Amino acid sequence: QVQLVESGGGLVQVGGSLRLSCAASGRTFSSNAMGWFRQAPGKDREFVASINWKYSTSYADSVKGRFTISRDNAKNMLYLQMNSLKPEDTAVYYCAASRRVGLVDTTALSQYDYWGQGTQVTVSS
Repeated sequence: QVQLVESGGGLVQVGGSLRLSCAASGRTFSSNAMGWFRQAPGKDREFVASINWKYSTSYADSVKGRFTISRDNAKNMLYLQMNSLKPEDTAVYYCAASRRVGLVDTTALSQYDYWGQGTQVTVSS
């Protein structure tokens, strides 16, 4: 059974940093894309960042230059380093993984098959 478990969320002040982690179990994703998405209250879930099997990364415009996605295939882990946090970054952050090999569009929610339960990030001003 595949599981994705996020950790590292919390309350942080504007301008602060957090590092989210996602532990995958049940299978390895070294040949698959993985990503981070977020959902704020009353809004749709949206793409934040992704990384494919070649370690190529994509970012939403709203987080470019502030967030960094990375992965450790040996540990089956995914990370999201978030710096210079803003109140609009407040959301539940979800880790996701795709079953598709060679995924081209890694920004689309529909391309991801496995999801974690989410971790809350709150940025206070």
